[in-house]
Amino acid sequence: MKPHIVYHTILEAQAKRKTLLAVLLDPDKVDMSQELIMHLLHAEPIARPDLIFIGGSTASSSESLVRFIKHHTTIPVVLFPGNPKQFTPQADALLFLSLLNSTNHELLIGQHIQVAQQVHQSGIEVLPMGYILVDGGNQTSVVQVTHATPFANTDGAQIAQYALAAQLLGKQLVYLEAGSGARTPIPPSTIQHVRKTLSIPLIVGGGIDTIERMQTAAAAGADVVVIGNYFEHNPQMIPHFAKALHQS
Repeated sequence: MKPHIVYHTILEAQAKRKTLLAVLLDPDKVDMSQELIMHLLHAEPIARPDLIFIGGSTASSSESLVRFIKHHTTIPVVLFPGNPKQFTPQADALLFLSLLNSTNHELLIGQHIQVAQQVHQSGIEVLPMGYILVDGGNQTSVVQVTHATPFANTDGAQIAQYALAAQLLGKQLVYLEAGSGARTPIPPSTIQHVRKTLSIPLIVGGGIDTIERMQTAAAAGADVVVIGNYFEHNPQMIPHFAKALHQS
């Protein structure tokens, strides 16, 4: 069993009221992802992301990308899988997520059953997580694939109740997701509402494409801010975002 290094890192940052930056890479975009990693090699530590998430709504395998990242950097690699085929024991940790605002059995527990034995035998660090989709102002890929109905991004009270239920069910993390390429990020008022309800760490992603939006999410209570789509097209901006967050 791998030590719980990733979760300890998140908890430690939460205790210090520091927000971590996670870069999300899509295994289907290998060339783009590899270019992005190469931008990190010569960045000073303060200008690097704290975590690298690997996953996509439709990707079939993540192993080659994980191996490439592990070969070039020591930044922890965390699987954020869209389906069981994306699992690989080569990563440092796995976000074992349940999509809470879905009535699809597969997304609540079905896909987990398919890979549970393999995950258990691998010894990978497992992070049980409640995953909540929030309206990002457009039809994102995660909504198209899951057919889930996102919450209105102003419905902080209901989102907070779902998040609290996840915590009481034993989830170690809650992730509020506006979706890759979302036009609007999750409002700070909604993040604040959920943050006040939870004691476990809160992850926020989707629609964060400026340093100001990143800092707003952090100030509202996000323990981890996830940026993917913007960095895919602007990898040279990662050090600027990381430095701004770490110095705030």
